[in-house]
Amino acid sequence: MSANRPFVLSIAGLDPCGGAGVLADVKTFEQHQVTGFAVASANTIQTEDGFYEIQWTNLSFVIRSIETLFLSYKIKTVKIGIMPSLHYLNRILSTIKLLSPTTKIVWDPVLKSTTKFEFLKVEEDSDLNKILSKIDLITPNYNEIEILFPDFIPNKLWLQNEIPTNILLKGGHNESEIGTDRLFLKNEIIEFAPSQKKCFEKHGSGCVLSAAIAANLALDQTLEEACKNAKTYIEKYLNSTSTLIGYHYVQ
Repeated sequence: MSANRPFVLSIAGLDPCGGAGVLADVKTFEQHQVTGFAVASANTIQTEDGFYEIQWTNLSFVIRSIETLFLSYKIKTVKIGIMPSLHYLNRILSTIKLLSPTTKIVWDPVLKSTTKFEFLKVEEDSDLNKILSKIDLITPNYNEIEILFPDFIPNKLWLQNEIPTNILLKGGHNESEIGTDRLFLKNEIIEFAPSQKKCFEKHGSGCVLSAAIAANLALDQTLEEACKNAKTYIEKYLNSTSTLIGYHYVQ
């Protein structure tokens, strides 16, 4: 493998149609000229317009896979997708931090499929903040942020400095400002307005966006640069076709 390309790992579901999950992530990594690895957290039966079944991968198997890769390669960034529980996620995060404390982690908290299949429940008594403190960025949409942090927007929870991670709030589900993403840093909010007037909806677009951010971070971009450039990439992906599956390209 080329020493000039940083290593990036996706830990997410396997979508057989390739629009989401580890297949979409590795396609995105390749277009960003980083070397992409993948560990499947689940195997699914789905197409771009329907979700039918899921089999979660045994946690110990996932942990052993992660350990094997980290002991063999210097992985700069990890992108995490669907998880069956916060305990499962926490074990993965703890393993990564133990093996490589400097590796950056991006979590796309996919809580439900577009067909309302529920992946992960956020229990009220769970120590969510402790888990999030191990993550560099989460990329929820407006529906997901309300599940993770009820009243995040009206109560301006980010101002209380009690959320121990950075948040890129995706604007695809914000009816009043569709396509406007906001990056919530500790002392700053950065807005990314859409550059395209019209985009075609895509299956797995959130996966692609978070994978692009992970790749950009591995290329030593700042968090702001990584999010800004990933937005450019996802807009090109959204407009690559009029169907729910798009084409990956940078230029």
